[in-house]
Amino acid sequence: MVIKIKRKAHKIDEPLLHACHKRPVTRREFLGAGLISGGAFVMGDSLLMSLLSRPAFAATLESCGTGLTAGQKIPFIAFDLGGGANMAGSSVLIGGPGGQMNFLGTAAYNKMGLPGDMVPGLAETTPTATSNGDHTDTSFGLAQHSDSAFLRGMLAVTTPATRANTNGFVIPARSDNDTGNNPHNPMYGIYKCGARGQLLDLIGSRASVSGGNSEAPASMIDLQAQPTKIDRASDVLGLIDTGGLAEDLFGGNTVAAARVMEAVEHISAAKLGLGGSGNVNVPLTVKDFAHCAYLKTSYNVEHFGSPELLDPRTAATQLLTGVSFPDVQNFTVDPTDGYFQKVASVMKLCIDGFAGAGTIEQGGYDYHDGTRATGEVRDLRAGIGIGMCLQYAANTGKPVMIYVFSDGSLASNGRIDDTTNGRGKCEWTGDNESTAASWAFVYNPGGRPALLGATPEEQAMHQQLGWMRSNGSVETSGTTPGANNVNLLVEMVILNYLALHGEQGNFQTLFPNNGLGPDLDRLTAFQPIV
Repeated sequence: MVIKIKRKAHKIDEPLLHACHKRPVTRREFLGAGLISGGAFVMGDSLLMSLLSRPAFAATLESCGTGLTAGQKIPFIAFDLGGGANMAGSSVLIGGPGGQMNFLGTAAYNKMGLPGDMVPGLAETTPTATSNGDHTDTSFGLAQHSDSAFLRGMLAVTTPATRANTNGFVIPARSDNDTGNNPHNPMYGIYKCGARGQLLDLIGSRASVSGGNSEAPASMIDLQAQPTKIDRASDVLGLIDTGGLAEDLFGGNTVAAARVMEAVEHISAAKLGLGGSGNVNVPLTVKDFAHCAYLKTSYNVEHFGSPELLDPRTAATQLLTGVSFPDVQNFTVDPTDGYFQKVASVMKLCIDGFAGAGTIEQGGYDYHDGTRATGEVRDLRAGIGIGMCLQYAANTGKPVMIYVFSDGSLASNGRIDDTTNGRGKCEWTGDNESTAASWAFVYNPGGRPALLGATPEEQAMHQQLGWMRSNGSVETSGTTPGANNVNLLVEMVILNYLALHGEQGNFQTLFPNNGLGPDLDRLTAFQPIV
């Protein structure tokens, strides 16, 4: 007689406490367990340190980091899923040396959470609307399992036209389980590549050095560019506060209000001796800093006299209205939910050009609780967030690169969760860093990004950078530098960001001590899109 043990699935934001883990004591451990969501206080850099560390310059809108439009880089958004989410096999497909469609055996996919009747390559009894009929789905270019929770979330909030202009790549790469010490976050490297915004350069939903849960590579950190904490609409609206100057004094004429601010600046400069080099008691850096303050205020009054222009809540409502999942129990898509507000806030600032790059951190992805249902619902919500970013980019006619990573991964012992939310898939039963991977999607309004390679076989090698062994573990020998080194994984992501601009030739100059070696083409997925 077979005794079936029914385990209780956790609710969408219910904390996860495992008997095999010590009690959480650090912020990182609380985040991975889902005991906190990622919000925190924010502290700014010291004004004095800013003045002393910045070189002298002649203040202009461009040098002050204001009004940037021409030459701006592709918006970059990272999803940092704290705790060790399933990223490979059950989500984005992973194969052998021949690429994603070089399928592994049943035992390997079983380890990655797929039962024998759901492995890729096997005909589906009831294919989904976008499936290829064999448990694979290439709607977004990058192959995903046709019942991937991430995929189902992405499909729900995107149009066929958006999917047709999207492509992606996956990097099988080990990383430590349940730790923020993995230097996964590429924000500072993206900043070094030239990502800038009209209001901010880097943002993140957590007040940390990286802006997320995982750390940034120590060699790339530039504290002058430390991300500003943004995780709700009030954070976004608080970036611009003109005190009602345009509305109250000039009847909404923002241009007139800006001209008054410029006149005040000239009068103040003359009074304080900030307009030239005549006042030797005022350092040039202070003069330029003061000038920048006036320039930025005038620019903000003229262009953002109405803070509603930045309000992310409108975008969230438009993207999520009518989205529902009747086949998922105890889950409702609510545009006012904290997670969706966080996504909308970072998404809008980055894609609209107000910030150069941003991190969206979400905890609770250490979901090996002996069920499949808990992880499925959390992956579904993450997929909705990814889809929101892709669709908002399409709605605004902007390109975007979205990078998804987690600290470690997990595996299954093959036991089936046949509950409604478990969907007949294998339960997650333990941490396993050997099944880890990271992946990225790129949306291009001009058409689907083209993979490098002259033949389909070569292109498959650029869509999956590295491969899995036949036992379902990351192959770390003879594949990519990032397969067993998170620092080098970050370098690979940054290289691919540069390549989208046709600037991969700058990589060696920008990162002279990199560990990728001379053959960068084999580590690059796409041809340039700008």
